[in-house]
Amino acid sequence: MTDRWDPAPFKNRVDDVLRRFVAEEADLFAAVDPLLAPVAEQLEAAVTDGKRLRAAFCYWGWRAVGQPDSDALVRAAASMELVHAAAVVHDDLIDDSPLRHGRPTPHIALRAAVPDRPGADDTARSLAMLVGDLLMSLAGQLFATCGLPAAYLARARPLWSVLARELIAGECLEILRTGAGPDTAASLKVVRYKTAKYTVEQPLLIGGALAGAGERLRAGYSAYGLPLGEAFQLRDDLLGLFGAPEHTGKANADDVRGHRPTALLAETWRLARADDRERLGALFGSRDLDADGLDAVREVMCRLGAPDRIEHMIGARVVEALDALHGLNLPASATGALTSLAHSAAVRLS
Repeated sequence: MTDRWDPAPFKNRVDDVLRRFVAEEADLFAAVDPLLAPVAEQLEAAVTDGKRLRAAFCYWGWRAVGQPDSDALVRAAASMELVHAAAVVHDDLIDDSPLRHGRPTPHIALRAAVPDRPGADDTARSLAMLVGDLLMSLAGQLFATCGLPAAYLARARPLWSVLARELIAGECLEILRTGAGPDTAASLKVVRYKTAKYTVEQPLLIGGALAGAGERLRAGYSAYGLPLGEAFQLRDDLLGLFGAPEHTGKANADDVRGHRPTALLAETWRLARADDRERLGALFGSRDLDADGLDAVREVMCRLGAPDRIEHMIGARVVEALDALHGLNLPASATGALTSLAHSAAVRLS
């Protein structure tokens, strides 16, 4: 691989690692009993799609220290995508989201494995939860067997507990804040812990730790990674309501119907006057929300300028991240790649 960053070949390398590794593990899992075949299929489905941004940030966390390209490092970086796959399965289960990448989510798809059973929906949800658990376990296994020297892995291993603690804390905060009074500061805290840290900061820090990054560079990774990770999730908030489903692969109504603590909903509420709040209060959290109700929410948001506020927050965070990056005096290839990745994370259609 040359020093010039081209995301497509890198994505292909990560996809190949994930496909081979998870297929082998799914076969071993299904070999226990034929009944497990539908669950094994969901393991493989969970890694079929993805931008592989988390793997890319881990890779450049390594390369920015001066380390060369390495197939073993790509395997280690691919483990970040298994963390993401696990988080997505659990997140879709918690949120009762029906679609991901345009396909039924695991707890919906696994309903077909227990068609005639009383309480089939609950059974399918339990199976999906275990799919997510197994994916997280496989992430650790892929990392530990990636082929890098044991001394390198030992430098990064403590960060795995930090990653898991912060990710789960963010998920718990989202659950606890769901349905509560909209609060932008509280929503941004959910964003930071649920998404920003494990999407950008922690992959960078893990790649850097594997490579032996010093304290100054690690601090720089955080200064770049945290605001960029927040920008990534704020973009997701906008796409969740205003994105085209054929691009996002998700249902537009999920955040409003679930009354989730997104910054977009919180900013809309903050800007709204009494009459708009009365209208929004009847729509936020409505399980019967239809297309007309969703359009009404969008109309209020646009009239109040809430999407523009989120766009401003995204832009400010990208500028903050790039300022931090350009202050690190990294190799030109790393600076170029991380600049490109910043724009890919913050400006996208899905």
